[in-house]
Amino acid sequence: MSGWAPGGALASNVEITAATVQRGDVIQLGGKACRVSDLFQLPQGAKQLLFESGELLTIHARTRLAAVRVLRRR
Repeated sequence: MSGWAPGGALASNVEITAATVQRGDVIQLGGKACRVSDLFQLPQGAKQLLFESGELLTIHARTRLAAVRVLRRR
């Protein structure tokens, strides 16, 4: 599903993995929306995600999460 977000951006639901996660993705964890601000590569394909709130989440290479990705119009 996709839809228009405020400011003319296109938002879509995507399934992310350690290989496909991007800065700006919004992941809902424990009922709280967390936006990825930085990524760190770890051994064996894992990644550590740093959220804007300062919290960290480490995901394994096989982890699959639902996220919202906002694509800005150019």
